[in-house]
Amino acid sequence: MTEHTPVTTAYPHLLSPLTVGGVTLRNRVMMGSMHTKLEDRAGDIGKLAAYFAERAKGGTALLVTGGYAPSWRGWLSPLGSTMASRRLADQHRQVTDAVHAYDSRILMQVLHAGRYGYSPFSKGVSKKQSPITPFKPSAMSTREVERTVDDFVRAATLAKRAGYDGVEVMGSEGYLINQFLAARTNDRTDAWGGTAEKRMRFPVEVVRRTREALGDDFLIQYRISLLDLVDDAQDWSETVELAHRIEAAGASILNTGIGWHEARIPTIVTSVPRGAFAWVTGKLRPEVGIPVIASNRINTPEVGEQIIASGQADLISMARPLLADPDFVNKAAAGRRDEINVCIGCNQACLDHTFRNQRATCLVNPRAGYETELRLLPVPKPRRKAIAVVGGGPAGLAAATELAGRGHAVTLYEADLEIGGQFRLARRIPGKEEFAETLRYYAKRLEVTGVDVRLGTRAGADDLAAYDEVVVASGVAPRNPEIKGLDHASVVSYPDVIDGRAEVGAKVAIIGAGGIGFDVAEFLLHEPDESLEHWMARWGVADPATERGGLGTKVRTTPAREVWLLQRKPAPLGKGLAKTSGWVHRTTLKDSGVHMMGGVTYEFVDDAGLHILDEDGTPHVLDVDTVVVCAGQESVRDLVEPLESGGTTVHVIGGADVAAELDAKRAIRQATELAARL
Repeated sequence: MTEHTPVTTAYPHLLSPLTVGGVTLRNRVMMGSMHTKLEDRAGDIGKLAAYFAERAKGGTALLVTGGYAPSWRGWLSPLGSTMASRRLADQHRQVTDAVHAYDSRILMQVLHAGRYGYSPFSKGVSKKQSPITPFKPSAMSTREVERTVDDFVRAATLAKRAGYDGVEVMGSEGYLINQFLAARTNDRTDAWGGTAEKRMRFPVEVVRRTREALGDDFLIQYRISLLDLVDDAQDWSETVELAHRIEAAGASILNTGIGWHEARIPTIVTSVPRGAFAWVTGKLRPEVGIPVIASNRINTPEVGEQIIASGQADLISMARPLLADPDFVNKAAAGRRDEINVCIGCNQACLDHTFRNQRATCLVNPRAGYETELRLLPVPKPRRKAIAVVGGGPAGLAAATELAGRGHAVTLYEADLEIGGQFRLARRIPGKEEFAETLRYYAKRLEVTGVDVRLGTRAGADDLAAYDEVVVASGVAPRNPEIKGLDHASVVSYPDVIDGRAEVGAKVAIIGAGGIGFDVAEFLLHEPDESLEHWMARWGVADPATERGGLGTKVRTTPAREVWLLQRKPAPLGKGLAKTSGWVHRTTLKDSGVHMMGGVTYEFVDDAGLHILDEDGTPHVLDVDTVVVCAGQESVRDLVEPLESGGTTVHVIGGADVAAELDAKRAIRQATELAARL
C-alpha cells in the first residue's frame, strides 16, 4: 500500500490518491455495490454501462457492480445476474471500457445468495430457512462446497476476461459466505463447519484460489462483516482472525459490511446517524496491513474526510449517495459542495425497488438507472418558452430547476415565505433531518439555473395568463374527516403541530396511521439526545468485543408523551409503509409504548376526549389532551380550471395531481419527465 501526498483541497484526505495492488486510485471514494436490476438482463448491458460511466465521469475512483452469482444455484432471483460463461464476460466489455475511459477502476461483485436466494433451487450451508424468503434451501454436500469454491474462482477469471480490475467477494450481509461463518446457520460436521476455524475455511479458500488463479495484478476485495447484529454470530476475535486469514490468502482490500438482511437493527435508513459504523472499521484497521473501507450512511464529503483523516479507514464506500449525485466527487473537488444533491437515506426508489424486483433509481435523482432514457438536453433557442411553475414543494422545485437548466425562462411562484412544501415539514421529523439537504440543494439550483423566484406570492389565473405554459405544482392540503367535534379546542392539524403553531399535551390521540401519522407520533415522542451513543443504546448496538456480533440489549427510555395511533382500517398499522424502512418506524413506536388501534370508528370529540368504537364495536373514551388529525390530504388545484378555460397550456404534477401521502418519489420523477418533454 503506497500513499501519496494529500492534495490541496477542502477535503485533502478524501481526494488524495491511493495505490494498492499496483493500481492507483485517484481518490478515496468508492461506489459500493448496489443491485439495480440492470444486471439481470443481457439487453440492459448498455444501460448499465451508461450508469457506471456517469459515476466514473463524476470523479469516483473505484466502482463495484451489483452482485453476480457464480452459478445458477447462487441466484438472488430466478434468471438473475450471473457470471458463468465467456459470452456473458465478453458482453461486460461495454461496462468496463466505459468506466476506464474516465480513468476509474471497477470491480465485479461475486455474490452467492445461499439461503437468501429467492428461488426454489437455492443452496445453503444448511437446510435452515431464512426468515426473509419463502424458500427452504437444500444443504450443500461436501462435494458441492468444493464445486462452489471453484465457481467463485471461475467467476473471477471471467471478470478479468471482461476487463474488470478485480472482484469483490461478498462475505457479509448474511449471504452464503456469512452463512458459513456463523454458528446460527452453519451446523455442518464436515471440514467446512463445527469450529470457528472450519467455518472460516470457505471464504479463505475462495480468496486463496482466486489469487493463485489470477496472479498479483488483479484486485481482490473482500467484504467482511464487522457487525452481524444477529444471534449466534461471530465474535470480535473470530472477525479479526478471519481478517488476518483473508489478508494472508491474498486479498488486496477489506470492505466493511454491517448487519445481516434479517437483522432487526437499522443500518442504512435516514434515521441512522451519519457515519454511524465508522468506529468499528477503525477498530479493525490497525489489525491488518491492507486498506480498509468504511461504509454505511456516509453521504457528504465532510463525513468522508473526517473518517479518513481520523484514521478509521483508508477509503469510504458510498452507493446511494452516488445514485443521488453522480458528480459528487467532482463537485467536492471543485469547491461546489453546496451543489451536491445529498442522499437522504429514504430507500424509497433504490432498495424498496430492488426488493420489489423493480429497477433501482433515486427519489432525489430519477435519472439514476435511466441515464439513456431520461435525458435533459439543452433546448434550442427558437423552442425556448416562458414557463410559470406554481408551488415550491418537491414537484415544483424539480420542474422549475430542470426546465430552467434546459434553457427555458422559468418563474416560480410560492405562496409561503420559504420553499419546501411538505418537505419543509418532513425535515422536522426526528430521523428525517436529511430532507433539509434536498431543500438546500434546490435553493442552490434555483440560483444556478436562474429561476425567477417569487416567495410569498399567491399567483392567480390572471397573473399566469401571459406565460406560454404553466406547471401547477400547488401540492396538497390536509383533509378533514367528517367527525363531530373537530372544532373542539383540543383538535389540531398535523402541519400546525410540526410547525410548532399548536400546543400539544401529555396525552395525544392521532387520527390516521399512514406515513404522516407515524411521522407525527415520532415527532411527539422526540428524545433530545441525538448522539451516536444514544442511538446505539436505543437499538442495542454494542461493541463486538463484548457482545457477540455487536448485538446488545436495547436501553428503553421513558417516552415524552402517551400516544394513541388510530386508523379506520382493520389492517395492522403501518402495513403500507415503505418496504425496507417501515419496520423501523413500527419498531420505534412499539418500543416507545404507543397504543396502536386499527378498525376504529370515530364518534366525536368533546371535553372528555376522543370517543371511539373499537374493532368489536365496544365504546371507549380516550382521555387525551390533544387530538391530531392526520387523515390524508386533498389536492390543491383551484388554478387548473380557470387557466384551461382561458386557453393556457397547463401541466398538473405532484400532490396537485394525486394527493398521495408525501409521495415525493412520484412528484420529482413526474416533474423531471415533464421537464424532459417540454
